[in-house]
Amino acid sequence: MAQSAFLSSLRSSLRSPQPQALLPHLQPRRGFHVELGAREKALLEEDTALKRFKSYKNNVKQVSKIGNILTGVVLFACGYEIVTLAVSSK
Repeated sequence: MAQSAFLSSLRSSLRSPQPQALLPHLQPRRGFHVELGAREKALLEEDTALKRFKSYKNNVKQVSKIGNILTGVVLFACGYEIVTLAVSSK
């Protein structure tokens, strides 16, 4: 008897699924759209005084590659020094 009641409740719950609440990490952080204020709009505007300091994507990539190469050279040199010291001390 108890088993049949359990099975019927299980079947009814499978037939009509209840709407599940969204998981907390899937819910949007901002619930409503809020219009930006005057200060936020002013901060988002392009500043002509800072335009000459603007970095360009290609230049940034090139400097990054040069920095990576120099880091590799320094690491190789340090490793070489460590190996030569270890071999000469034997």
